[in-house]
Amino acid sequence: MKVPEDVLFMESHEWARRETQDTVTVGISDYAQDQLGDVVFVELPQPGREVSKGDQVAVIESVKTASDIYSPVSGVIIDVNGSLETAPEQINESPYRDGWLFRVRASDIGELDSLLGEDAYRKLTEEG
Repeated sequence: MKVPEDVLFMESHEWARRETQDTVTVGISDYAQDQLGDVVFVELPQPGREVSKGDQVAVIESVKTASDIYSPVSGVIIDVNGSLETAPEQINESPYRDGWLFRVRASDIGELDSLLGEDAYRKLTEEG
């Protein structure tokens, strides 16, 4: 399982990468995409939508199941990865780079402090 050092994780397997002082990019982990199988459709949030930490904001559908995606921080959706509409497989092929889902302008960047680091996330995925 690939786990980059520059991301933090939710227990529900979303990752968050701080890009600027208040901007966070969000996607799903390599572990999550592996569990889902081949991704065939992604429903992304609308830019401009206000979200709270833990809100369900997107849906990923795979050949196996559909999975809700939650926001790791509160704020406003400022961008979505539109290329996933025609190439959802990017989530499987490059979950931490080309397969990112959306960006949030965080209203409280400190919310990232409650997320899991690399070691804690590896332990979580090894436990089950």
